[in-house]
Amino acid sequence: MFNRRSVPFGVFVLMVFSLLSLPSSAQSASKVQRVLLISIDGMHAVDFTNCAAGISSINNGASYCPALAELSKTGVNYVAASTSKPSDSFPGLTAIITGASPALTGVYYDVAYSRNYDAPAQTTGNGLGAGNCTAGMEAKGTTTEYEEGIDFDKTKLNGGAPGASLTDGGIASIDPRRLVRDPMNGCKPVYPWEFVRVNSIFSVIHQAGGYAAWSDKHPAYSSVSSGIGPSALDDFYAPEINSYVIGLPGVTTPTGVSCATVRDPGSDLTAWTNSFQNIQCYDTLKVNAILNEIDGKDHLGTKTTRVPTIFGMNFQAVSVGQKLVEKSNGVTGGYLDAAGTPTDALLNEFQFVDASIAAFVKELKARGLYDSTLIVITAKHGQSPIDPNRYVSQLINGTSPVTLLSNGGYIPYSESTNNPTGIGPTEDDVSLVWLKRSSETDASVKILEDNASSTGIALGQIYYGPSLILNYNDPTVDPRTPDIIVTPNVGVTYSGSTAKLAEHGGFAHDDTNVILLLSNPAFKSKTVGASVGTAQVAPTILQALGINPSTLQGVRVEGTGVLPAVQLP
Repeated sequence: MFNRRSVPFGVFVLMVFSLLSLPSSAQSASKVQRVLLISIDGMHAVDFTNCAAGISSINNGASYCPALAELSKTGVNYVAASTSKPSDSFPGLTAIITGASPALTGVYYDVAYSRNYDAPAQTTGNGLGAGNCTAGMEAKGTTTEYEEGIDFDKTKLNGGAPGASLTDGGIASIDPRRLVRDPMNGCKPVYPWEFVRVNSIFSVIHQAGGYAAWSDKHPAYSSVSSGIGPSALDDFYAPEINSYVIGLPGVTTPTGVSCATVRDPGSDLTAWTNSFQNIQCYDTLKVNAILNEIDGKDHLGTKTTRVPTIFGMNFQAVSVGQKLVEKSNGVTGGYLDAAGTPTDALLNEFQFVDASIAAFVKELKARGLYDSTLIVITAKHGQSPIDPNRYVSQLINGTSPVTLLSNGGYIPYSESTNNPTGIGPTEDDVSLVWLKRSSETDASVKILEDNASSTGIALGQIYYGPSLILNYNDPTVDPRTPDIIVTPNVGVTYSGSTAKLAEHGGFAHDDTNVILLLSNPAFKSKTVGASVGTAQVAPTILQALGINPSTLQGVRVEGTGVLPAVQLP
């Protein structure tokens, strides 16, 4: 494997991008003409096992994912698949579509930190403060944000894009004044696709003459066009998930429920993720986009285009079902036990997602496209813990690593918990720690070790120095790498919320072991027990389409392999 530690970071990046000139040679002819890529955010490998086979104590023992079960009959099921580490949505998605780890992509979290950028020109919608930037001068460092806070108006489903229709969120929703800036590039804003340091399958496939489309939860996830930028996405759709909930005239879920009026008006309507019912209406917008694209139209169905070569979406419903406590109606999601038996609320989310996938399959068959389509179903991240008895809301019971170090004066102000208007540190069920000075790493670790119990890490791990550099980069060289990564006791979440049961971002098994199913009618059913990574999805997709996987920089630099046992011609 490429040894990042032996190469200065600037030279390392130069080496990566010099590889762009390598030729793109075709593989042998493939019967696969397009790939439908689905991320069911939060869905574990055990969830797929349970829902496909059924559990005797629920749903009368019948499968509650019959569409997924049917796909598995002509599918390869990887039961030991792991997401990126950290397992947040941003690095998780980036790994799936680039074939690269956070060490190479520079993507650690949707809210992270970079020592070589300066603050945005305008405070973001989530409170990342504006600051100064002087072209050509050394950066002061800043928290980086690639989520709803960079929208023109995060309260609107269309992200506040000028002139956009009610639901049509996309790249035009991004406010450049709210993007962090690069002083070594004239203080220009750093767009999401520029933030990712390697190219994606969308860029590669578009450059090869394919048609590329993607739907996701934030306009910031236009990051999937890394490599050549927005031109890589022939169609992109990203209604803002953290916008205010509204009625959606003409929208009906795949389970037959109208969204014309707000389904759950008594819930907290400041985000779609606050309700088990409302999240299904939100996801249905993207489901309809996929159905339109299967029909050779754009995501809204208003223009005739062409059926994409690569397209897909993320589902948020299962993730909400796994972790939400909806106090307005007394409904609790999550699981009943450590075996993954879903509550009624979570069961309904699985059924909604499965009905959506059934709709995709039905439409592909109706258009004569099913046999020539590879369907890939995975997840950006899992959710931890599955066992409801393991969950600990740590800020109710103690403190967090960054809180402790903020109080000691070790944390940059934009990351500090003592910043009253800031966006806050990068802590979910992991704690990523960027220090004011990397030279204070040992002193900071000593504080954490001395307070292991109060920070929920008595049985966890602290990565720094050689243990961190081994799988990431030297934080004194790479401006993105955290100085310290803390993985707490299983079940600990750095939250004071009583409205959730789980979280993701960490390294635990429940965070990282996710569904990974590749299905095509020509495949024979197979279960693979070997350990694989979701980063292997990217080169596998290219090989399926007859494109050399080595056109991906992540493949060339990190040696990411095609998934084993894929039955391609």
